[in-house]
Amino acid sequence: MNIYINSIYILGNSETMKNKILFGVSLLFGLMFINAGLNKFFNYMPPPENLPENLMKVMEAVMTIGWLMPLIGIAEIVGGILFITNKYRALGAIIIFPIMIGILLTSIMNAPSGLPLTLILLAINLWVIIENRAKYLPMIQ
Repeated sequence: MNIYINSIYILGNSETMKNKILFGVSLLFGLMFINAGLNKFFNYMPPPENLPENLMKVMEAVMTIGWLMPLIGIAEIVGGILFITNKYRALGAIIIFPIMIGILLTSIMNAPSGLPLTLILLAINLWVIIENRAKYLPMIQ
């Protein structure tokens, strides 16, 4: 009897456990993007010295377009803040998704060593998008 009650209790709380895990992952993910966005404005994290030369050329080219880095930084900060909140997480995931695609393509083309972390971040972003798919359906119907 006790085992049966405990198994019902565990099964009944699996949704709340999933929500707790999702919140923890979303908090870390959001903070990572907030940090990256703030770094675009305050430049407090110097780039690593061992970056591939072709990646350095890409970064220099992006920085020559004066408005692009602030735009990406604002999108990362806003998307990160929204990603942390439960109510607006779906919007934050959509704001961050194009940035994630850019990070993925940059990792594939210029810095394959960063690909494992990029794939983990992309999986988190896609997980949140899939979890919130019902919120996106009215936009495409």
